Amino acid sequence: MAFAESESLGVAVEAGTATDRGAGRYEILDGRMTPQDVDETVRSVLRGEGVPLRDLTEPEPGGHLIDLDGTLVQLRSRQIADAAPDTLAPIDPPAGRTQVLLAAAGPLSGRAEAVFDRLVEALTLRGRCYTAAEIDSIVEGMPLVARYATEEPAFRDWALIFRDHYVENSVGFLLGMERAGIDREWIFALNKGDRTLHRDRVHAWFLHRGYQSDTLDNSVINGSADTTARAYALAVNERVDDFVRRAHEAGRKVLVVDDGGLLAQGYGADGILDERIDGALELTVSGLKRIAGAPGELTIPVLNMARSRLKSMLGYNEIADSCVRRLRAVLPGEKFIGRHVLLLGYGTLGARVAHALRALGCRVAVVDTDILALITAAEHGYETYISAGEALNAHAPFLIIGNTGELALTHADLPLLPDGVHLAGFATKDFSLLSEGFEGLRSTVIPQVGVRYALPTGTTATLLGDGRSLNLFEYEGIANHGYDAYRAGTLIAAKTLCREADRLGPGLHLEPVDRAIDEAGLFSAYYEEYLASGTRRPAAPADTAMPAAPAPVTR
Repeated sequence: MAFAESESLGVAVEAGTATDRGAGRYEILDGRMTPQDVDETVRSVLRGEGVPLRDLTEPEPGGHLIDLDGTLVQLRSRQIADAAPDTLAPIDPPAGRTQVLLAAAGPLSGRAEAVFDRLVEALTLRGRCYTAAEIDSIVEGMPLVARYATEEPAFRDWALIFRDHYVENSVGFLLGMERAGIDREWIFALNKGDRTLHRDRVHAWFLHRGYQSDTLDNSVINGSADTTARAYALAVNERVDDFVRRAHEAGRKVLVVDDGGLLAQGYGADGILDERIDGALELTVSGLKRIAGAPGELTIPVLNMARSRLKSMLGYNEIADSCVRRLRAVLPGEKFIGRHVLLLGYGTLGARVAHALRALGCRVAVVDTDILALITAAEHGYETYISAGEALNAHAPFLIIGNTGELALTHADLPLLPDGVHLAGFATKDFSLLSEGFEGLRSTVIPQVGVRYALPTGTTATLLGDGRSLNLFEYEGIANHGYDAYRAGTLIAAKTLCREADRLGPGLHLEPVDRAIDEAGLFSAYYEEYLASGTRRPAAPADTAMPAAPAPVTR
């Protein structure tokens, strides 16, 4: 983004350098921060680098001259008109933006270049952070989390590793865990690697809040990562090891809330890794599969959120809704009504997606290898097939949806695909034959849509998104209100585990999850908050104020 009038900044800029002869590097950036945020961030960086800062004496506010090893760097900032909201809920009044120019008057020395880079990094990170008003809107959008985020004495002795998608409801959940007693200095958040819409903002805010934050990509856990991703994951694992070790040295136990990523590596078994966690909450069915294939034997209690009545009865409805909404948004030019769709997998999620598409007017056929699933689908009026090949011989769908979590499309199926077919995966492995590639397969990236493959048969197929769950591709996924109950239930289960870890003993536990959620009255609170007729009653007590924000953390 460029400044409209260079004179307003006192520096003319063009093609990466100032237009004056001998002028040096410049950077232009903007973000959701105030001029005061800019000033505080710059002063914090320069104090840390031992660099003096003197205010500009010339006309406009928001300016500084910085002497970097003998070269003057000019900083100018100004507030700019805002675009659309950058959160799920609009903010009133809207969060403002500030644009910043850093321009060097001449060439920079090596040390000056490093400080310049540090300023750009810190301002970029600060500009990505959620504002206080935006954080308030996220907290207000999760009233059930607020209701159950009451102090839990057991949390005082635990540290938390949270590995999930970087979306707004993850921010709301971790704030709830803070309110319940987890110290923010003992929270380590890990992104699963999906291209969620606001992942950079979530990461920036986590760091600003004082958490540790990094990425442990699912492709590494699943064994499909390239050399670079594996090397990065090893470095992240070292950070995790250090976090677990320091927590234990401080007399804390370590709780993991995850989809099996850490357990799959052996963090829940003796004798596999140097560091071992003390308890876990399992969020997904794919995570259960990873645990089943993990090295060693579980020596810690793991609460099974993935198969809980809460997720089965409430969570999957919201997930299916987000899948269909994202599918329609990625293909705005496609006709859906009346057209053939092939659904691979008629499980908890697949059945709901099938119903939603049929309600839209699609003619849905179902493939599943489980005979009871096929019976259920047939008795709900769907055409059913035992294999993708059998279904593709009978139909020419414009869209194929994968929900199995296993390889659902094989080499033998490729010649049967209609030319131009769209493939939408709501589980990562379904279309991995294409996303992981094979010799002779050619592809073209279509930005914001997916990857179009030229198949050996001479036809094309477009894999929507990045080969992972489409509802998390450049999208927030589920509305905060929609995932509020599941996050609240996860918080309730976390309290239960930390209180009862010794009594629960090693292994996977489902009954304690359902029991704790029932005893907490979560289903009644959910009904009263969102579904009951008449006046809506607030779920959160009046004294659930958010913890005070710490001083900015620059890294």
